[in-house]
Amino acid sequence: MGLYGVDEAVIPYNLNGESNWWHDINDSPLWQDRIFHILTALYGLIAVIALVQLVRIQLRVPEFGWTTQKVFHFLNFLVNGVRGLVFIFRRNVQDLHPEIVRHILLDMPSLVFFTTYTLLVLFWAEIYYQARAESTDGLRPIFFTINVAVYSIQIAMWLVLWWKYIPVLVIISKMFFAGVSLFAALGFLLYGGRLFLMLQRFPVESKGRQNKLQEVGYVTVICSSCFLVRCIMMCFDAFDKAADLNVLNHPVLNFIYYLLVEILPSILVLFILRKLPPRRDGAGFRNLCPPGELGLIWFMGILLWVMVLGVGISSPNSFLHLVAFIWDEVCVFHHGGGLPKVISGKVVGIVLKRPSSEL
Repeated sequence: MGLYGVDEAVIPYNLNGESNWWHDINDSPLWQDRIFHILTALYGLIAVIALVQLVRIQLRVPEFGWTTQKVFHFLNFLVNGVRGLVFIFRRNVQDLHPEIVRHILLDMPSLVFFTTYTLLVLFWAEIYYQARAESTDGLRPIFFTINVAVYSIQIAMWLVLWWKYIPVLVIISKMFFAGVSLFAALGFLLYGGRLFLMLQRFPVESKGRQNKLQEVGYVTVICSSCFLVRCIMMCFDAFDKAADLNVLNHPVLNFIYYLLVEILPSILVLFILRKLPPRRDGAGFRNLCPPGELGLIWFMGILLWVMVLGVGISSPNSFLHLVAFIWDEVCVFHHGGGLPKVISGKVVGIVLKRPSSEL
């Protein structure tokens, strides 16, 4: 008998029993399916919210083209819709060969998530430099250049892994994305913080200024935190098998990870940015992308859907043929041929920027 009349052998037994719930859930196919179905439902809900907001903006101001707010909600719908599809077919995805196909399907939406939320950094940077009467002409080319570089490097590593599986390159790929996430977090802190301080020093007190101050502050904290958490988790994922996110038998870890880095941030940001743009003429709005730059967005979106719908593709050659075909369609669009037929239609939107009187 130990102290207080408790048998010492009972203590480790009880602690063991209490700690086994994590392993019991992870090893249970029933709980695995339940958790992945919950993730599917949450992602589907966010996709619907983003789509509804997109339609509301279109009905509110149907006369404008691609703008920051429109692209932001479209990409939110795209990312969350694809995530929902991947999780509802999670067991099928796990059985795909070669293994790199599974990594692509699970990680490609994370790259589009990066693009989606760095749009806010771009928007804030434009507001900040415009308020300081500095040129913003170089910001959008820099934004597109960074995104093209990130996608090119990551896709190049995937293709090498498809050709020959190299464990060290898998670690490098995960660390690269951890670095990308850290870069995004620093971008939110830099430009969100600058804009927040600038609004605080704004001499005119108004309700609009307070609302914008809260909006920028909340979104900065939420987005910088989610990308920082993703960076830390990807570092663990790269070096610790127990933290592997691309396996079936870690459903609890998957639920916590995706809840913290994508689901909660998306819900909170969509709620904070729920305000519809005012009805007004086009003088105060600026398109996010001219038609040529829109090709990048369409290429990225279609490629993401192809990777999900083409889970049966088993050879690199077939994949490359599909990518080449999609790029040909994008090039036609670049030269004035209009949108590809599968996604044609009138596209309208509105920027996130409020009238200057609200600042």
